[in-house]
Amino acid sequence: MIELEGVPELVDPVMVAAFEGWNDAGDAASAAVAHLDRVWKGEVFAALDAEDYYDFQVNRPHMWMDGGVRRVTWPTTRLSVVRIGDGAGGGRTRDLVLVRGIEPSMRWRTFCNEILGFAHELGVEMVVVLGALLGDTPHSRPVPVTSVASEEKLARSLGLEESRYEGPTGIVGILQEACAHAGLPAVSLWAAVPHYVSQPPNPKAALALLNALEDLLEISVPLEDLAEDARAWQTGVDQLAAEDSEVAEYVQALEEARDAAELPEATGEAIAREFERYLRRRDPRAPGWGEGPPGRATGPGIVGGGPPPRRSGSGDSDGTDGSDGARGPDRPDGTDRNREGGEDPPTGDG
Repeated sequence: MIELEGVPELVDPVMVAAFEGWNDAGDAASAAVAHLDRVWKGEVFAALDAEDYYDFQVNRPHMWMDGGVRRVTWPTTRLSVVRIGDGAGGGRTRDLVLVRGIEPSMRWRTFCNEILGFAHELGVEMVVVLGALLGDTPHSRPVPVTSVASEEKLARSLGLEESRYEGPTGIVGILQEACAHAGLPAVSLWAAVPHYVSQPPNPKAALALLNALEDLLEISVPLEDLAEDARAWQTGVDQLAAEDSEVAEYVQALEEARDAAELPEATGEAIAREFERYLRRRDPRAPGWGEGPPGRATGPGIVGGGPPPRRSGSGDSDGTDGSDGARGPDRPDGTDRNREGGEDPPTGDG
């Protein structure tokens, strides 16, 4: 039995979760949840016991100094709660339960059951899990985000797809499946990250996930400097790609394929969604609107000295980049992030 002390009664709560690791290409998903926690000043109310779920030789503790006192931060998953005022909540107040951590090394079923225990005790109405995968998508175009529901009835009610994915999965897929078995509505939002520039951070993909979350929950998220960071990121990749003719040609080929495939999306429903988001952001009651100084983002690097090998079709069935060499940098404490993107196809992993 999970006992929660100090957590107020929540209003229409939705759980939003993201996990570092296999399902977090470019750190986009975990960065999106971290942004929500920061702009709405989330208060941590629970943390899972690291001993139960993590191999510390894979995810090592981090040593740091606190005023001359040595401290240890253990890898874990933490839960916080944020309240969205009526200005950003589509005319009503509601709460988000944010779940952010690292994909567990073991006991995945127990891990998901513990998360669901918190959801049950808090009266969570729906779970939204964010993920990011590597794909054949150009950095210069809008980031594709796919929304997948846990079961057919929910998919119909929200106008989403029902997951048909088959293949290896990560904790995002396992948690969504656990929600379905528990009768808790669950949706996963997947951002596609260019596999030729997979190193974190990727603020453009994080921004795309937040925009998709806004549309799904009909809320307005204060973006602060994230939009400027996304523009700076794209400019940095543009400059790096221009320095290598082979990479530039490869990016151009991706752009042409993307434009040809998504020409109908330039009108109709896509424009309507963008206009609705614009109107929500004009609400002066939305907290954080217009605040925050312009941000800066460092330019990311491009994997390899030229374009990655082409594959048959527009993407592999498992959604990976077909290479074991696409990895993000190590953590500050020297541990390996092992960023291989997501295993899931552009349709997302249920």
